[in-house]
Formats: sequence, structure tokens, C-alpha cells
Amino acid sequence: MTIRHLKVLIAVADCGKMSLAAKTLYISQPTVSQAISEIEQYYGIRLFERLSRKLYPTPEGKRLLGYARHIVSLFEEMELDLQNAGQHPFLKIGATITVGACVLPGLVQKFEKECAPCKAEVYVDNTRSIEEKLLKSQLDVGIVEGTVNSQDLISQPLMEDELILVCAPDHPLAEHAAASAQDLQNLRFVLREPGSGTRELFEKYLALHGVSVHIKWVCHSAEAIKNAVIEGQGAAVLSRRLAAEEIKLGKLIAVPFEDTRMTRQFCLIHHKNKFLSPSLQRFIGCAKDYSAAGVGQ
Repeated sequence: MTIRHLKVLIAVADCGKMSLAAKTLYISQPTVSQAISEIEQYYGIRLFERLSRKLYPTPEGKRLLGYARHIVSLFEEMELDLQNAGQHPFLKIGATITVGACVLPGLVQKFEKECAPCKAEVYVDNTRSIEEKLLKSQLDVGIVEGTVNSQDLISQPLMEDELILVCAPDHPLAEHAAASAQDLQNLRFVLREPGSGTRELFEKYLALHGVSVHIKWVCHSAEAIKNAVIEGQGAAVLSRRLAAEEIKLGKLIAVPFEDTRMTRQFCLIHHKNKFLSPSLQRFIGCAKDYSAAGVGQ
């Protein structure tokens, strides 16, 4: 059993076809088939089953795949570290859009300043995407605002965040001292995409009260959401951090929820089997210090 076998296993699992895995790895399809066969013979298990002309890992294959991703990731990290010993080590950090806009810029600056020569590479997307990349060892660590579903990820609360209802100054909600769930019935809303922690929390609130809203806009970008609300396209639910400047300038009106204070935690997450390298330990320490100092509140 070699690293090469494990890389072939990962490629087949990700591509779903041996032919595509072969192209990805720049090797022949028979070589891929042989590597999979050798693994199956070595462990006495079946790794894949074919359904609708696509390969899916068996339960045993999934177990081995979990180990394979981390072994290959750690091997590549070792190679990079030792081959570039005189250069700068780097950390792959994932963040959800709210965190990426409000928290991560200052945190990364602190990390790179205090932990030189470490450098960060940052990927920003929604919670589901960050979770998926962590499970595939494509990221070292993440900071998210959504609920993490996988039991293979360790989640540590970092700081509290409050969601608020915002609208344009001439929106009917702007006249309310506070809004109940029923006040939102059938109103137009500008929301984040499915998979967003912000949207997930708001939809749970609506479902709890049996309320439906009209989703007029769906955006990945917080700036796009704010601009759409300012132009009267609907109300939105955003992190108070994200809307603070526009509220201060009077471009947006913050309307408190009458029946709840909608809060969530920004959480630092990493795989339970992740090797905590010195640079990763430094980042986790910086994140905790950054939170304790109340920066970005």
C-alpha cells in the first residue's frame, strides 16, 4: 500500500469514473483499475459499486477514503514543509461570507504579523462548502456561522453574532418599533443562498412561527444584498456587523425582532483527525485571542 494507491482511490471517489480519474492523474485507465484492484485484494474488501454508470464508495470504501484523504494531505504538507524549509509555510483557511467580510481580514492580519513567516490562503463561501472542503482535507481550518452537520468535524465557539432585520427607510417595516413574525408574512425578502448559515437560521425562525415570505432575490454577496434592500427590493436579515455602516448613514433601518433576539456563534472548525501543525496551532491561538479581545464586535 502506497501514497500512490491512496491518491488513485481519492481521484476515483471524487470523479465517480475511472476514466475521469485517469485523466485527472495523467495516467492510463488500466493503471487506475489495477491500483483499485490491488487495494481491494490487500484488504479483502470491495471499494466501489456501480450505479447508473457511476462509481460510488461502499461503506468500507468510505472508511478507507476518510483515512486516505488525511494521510495524503499530511504527506503533501510534509513534502511542502521540508522542500520549502527556508520559505514561508502557509495555512489554508476557510470562512463563511459574513466571517470573511467582518472578522477574517483583521484576524489574518494579526496571524501573519505575530506568526511570521506563516502565511494564509483564504477561501470564502457558505457553511456547506467550507464543511465539504474540510472533510476532503482541502482546507486546514474554517470559521463558520452555520450549523456543522458532520460528526467528523470539531467545532469550537469563537464569538457571538447577532442577526437583525433591515429594510430601506421608506419600507413599511421601517415604521415598526419592532417586528413580529406575523409582520413578515408574504413580504418580499432578499436572502442568502441555500447552505448559508444566515439563511438557515432565518428559515428556522419562519418555520417555527408558520410564516412564509416571498423570496425575490438570492445572493452570495452581502454587498449585493445590502444594495438591493437600499433600492427597495425587499427586506433582509443580516449580521449586525455587516449592516453597521449603512445603518449609521441612514441607508438602512434596523428593525428589532419583537419576539426573539436572533443570535448565533461564529465557530472555529477542523477535522477531528487533522494533524495540528505548529502553524495551525498558532492560528487557533490567534483566533481565540482575537475573540477574547472583542475585536470586530
